[in-house]
Amino acid sequence: MQHNPTQNANPNPKILFAKSSLLFALEKLAMQTQKPHAALLASPGMGHLIPVVELGKRLSAHHGFDVTIFVVAADSSTEKSPIFASASGLDHLKLVLLPPVDVSGLIDLTTSVVTQLVMMMREALPSLRAAISIMRTRPTALVVDLFGTEALAVAEEFDMLKYVFITSTARFLAATIHLPNIDAKAEHEHRIMKKPWEIPGLEPVRFEDTLDLFLNQTDKSLYAEYTRIGREIPTADGILVNTWQDLEPSTLHALEDDEFLGRVAKAPVHPVGPLVRPVGPNFKSEVMNWLDKQPVESVIYVSFGSGGTLSAEQTTELAWGLELSRQRFVWVVRPPVDNDASGNFFNVSNSQDGTPNYLPQGFYTRVGDRGVVVPMWAPQTEILAHKSVGGFVSHCGWNSTLESIVNGVPMVAWPLYAEQGMNAAMLVEMLGTAVRPRTRPANRAIGREEIADMVRSIMDSKGNGMRTRARELQRGATGAVCKGGSSDNSLTQVAKECEIKLHRLSAKALGA
Repeated sequence: MQHNPTQNANPNPKILFAKSSLLFALEKLAMQTQKPHAALLASPGMGHLIPVVELGKRLSAHHGFDVTIFVVAADSSTEKSPIFASASGLDHLKLVLLPPVDVSGLIDLTTSVVTQLVMMMREALPSLRAAISIMRTRPTALVVDLFGTEALAVAEEFDMLKYVFITSTARFLAATIHLPNIDAKAEHEHRIMKKPWEIPGLEPVRFEDTLDLFLNQTDKSLYAEYTRIGREIPTADGILVNTWQDLEPSTLHALEDDEFLGRVAKAPVHPVGPLVRPVGPNFKSEVMNWLDKQPVESVIYVSFGSGGTLSAEQTTELAWGLELSRQRFVWVVRPPVDNDASGNFFNVSNSQDGTPNYLPQGFYTRVGDRGVVVPMWAPQTEILAHKSVGGFVSHCGWNSTLESIVNGVPMVAWPLYAEQGMNAAMLVEMLGTAVRPRTRPANRAIGREEIADMVRSIMDSKGNGMRTRARELQRGATGAVCKGGSSDNSLTQVAKECEIKLHRLSAKALGA
């Protein structure tokens, strides 16, 4: 029998159909079981990295996402930080340190920290684009923080949903998106005549509490960069904010209402906070051992954040103020820097009794066991959660403020830069959980007597009302992020949007 070479050239159509149907079903099953994948972009500084990492953890643990966090930093030292190390070992969450960015050739002595951050994020865009392009599983969404809004264009290139994560308050968000819409007259009245800044639907911002961009007279690009950011935020598919409904109800309403800021915000606003670093398990250190020996709510904690800096004169007055207050304290001290409130954003000699040379002579001897001075850094989350801590002297950075709120600790609000004046005003006047100096600390050194009075007002019986209010806020914060809480529901809505996007991309791929 002669073999026909064409017999096997055209397989049975029924077999072909069965094979293609099986492949289609397998592809469809793979698409259906695929997780949403979120890429998050964190700008330099712990104040941004911490909430971005906590947002990534929540998306992964509570909503089943795969998460990749891209971190921009000036050097590779960030990779050695406890925050980076703790998150790197988690399932379904990956931290990627983008190649370090050097902008030293682009800046001078007049360049503000904000402008430097913007420059670094801009220089990191090619690395971000390249990293996303080679990912095996392309992200469904890109979430950027305040200084990364230029990366929203990268999300569009790769057909991803795009979100902005405001690691501060809804009030700060409102001010930022309103900024491009103020006219020259309103700007002149606020910046030059020092009249309050009117923002639709919000309490006016007093000049003494205003943003640095209105105060900085040397960095000519600062105002322009902030205005650009204010224009770019509303182009996102959604805006996430590290706050919760009960903390800022009127501001969140103004951001939704077209009669106020809704027509400016355009994108939905999702309050998803408080997102704060949790207390580490069984954390031990010398300062924690000392706290274990102190009475309940008897210690005031003093820290001005990772970037906050006091002048030499102010450091001396603070030391005397703590001494005069007669209260127990833990003070995180950094070397003073004159004329630069953010001087520590990016070797101490001692006197005979061990006092650093920028503190009053004999300070350690006089305070004895009543106080602990910690150079440079302390485990803040663990300290604020300790039962012996009853107050917090803070620069009012939003991370520190949230850590104080979630632990029910009242504050001495001592703003230094950025939006911290706005935060201080909210804590004192709207939330009733803090006292503050009579004038903005940037304008003068706060005297030792005033410092002692503020500390005592928090720690003695006068502070009971603030402590009660702080505990109410603590309960609200806990409820917001619990299952079914307002912030949990808000983030669930974002997760659903990402799932819908993933299904659409899957259907598109199958159709192709």
